[in-house]
Amino acid sequence: MERELAAMQEEVASAPAAVVVANHAVGLFQLAAIHLNRQPPNLAEGRVAIDAMGALVEGMAGRLGDEEQALRDGLSQLRMAFVQLSRAEGTEPG
Repeated sequence: MERELAAMQEEVASAPAAVVVANHAVGLFQLAAIHLNRQPPNLAEGRVAIDAMGALVEGMAGRLGDEEQALRDGLSQLRMAFVQLSRAEGTEPG
């Protein structure tokens, strides 16, 4: 078990931090999409994931490497979907 943990730590340490952070942002994107695609959409949980992704992507502006623009685009898509779903559900985002 200790050897496996050490190997995992070495793998993470050898990857550029920007890549690891970008992967976490992708995970938040996926989490938000899951909640927004539920029937009915789980807007509260989706919003938490969207806000977390926004904090990460916007807070790390200029430091996320080649994937930064794709992450920004994905964040914009999530935000637009959230607004549309909120209106369809009869609630206004705020």
